[in-house]
Amino acid sequence: MIAIIDYGLGNLKAFVNIYKKLDISVKLAKCEEDLEEVSKIILPGVGAFDFAMNKLNQSGMRKKLDYLIVERKMPVIGICVGMQILANTSDEGTNAGLGYINGEVKKFDVSVFKQKTHLPHMGWNNVEIKPNNPLFAHLEPNPLFYFLHSYYFSCNNNSDGIAESFYGEKFVCAVHHENIFGVQFHPEKSHKYGIQLLKNFAEL
Repeated sequence: MIAIIDYGLGNLKAFVNIYKKLDISVKLAKCEEDLEEVSKIILPGVGAFDFAMNKLNQSGMRKKLDYLIVERKMPVIGICVGMQILANTSDEGTNAGLGYINGEVKKFDVSVFKQKTHLPHMGWNNVEIKPNNPLFAHLEPNPLFYFLHSYYFSCNNNSDGIAESFYGEKFVCAVHHENIFGVQFHPEKSHKYGIQLLKNFAEL
């Protein structure tokens, strides 16, 4: 059973619909009790870093999530801001992140941009994936995913970055450390590529 963390952020219905079509068991988790008897966790998110952290800390699920993810090593994937809050800190706010993956969230440096459009980065971009990571199994080289963000994840350990994209400069758009995954793009909006990625996560 996959639990989608419902703390007031993210495209929850889209995730549920995809997994129902794939015939994979999924449920929304709104409180600590909803995290019983689950095997994987999806942490969605949209909006600002501090707002997301405040909502998660107020949800009553933070302690249980820390236990399941950090101590029991349950697989988790953060999506968009859900990925960013896996980090230690963010340029976008003052709150501490979850600290599940060692890194900081940085704002794009628009001074290096050559294109006319600046922020946010919005639309479809190719993703350059490192080989042999199970999250990207069965995907063709440089698949397209949908992005909407102004900040990116800067890994303190380069080995934690498993995919990159380009917007003014190269940036890490997917991370993986032990049982913890994160993607900056929105798989739930990325058609066949996103569906395959979510299927891969369910099969880890």
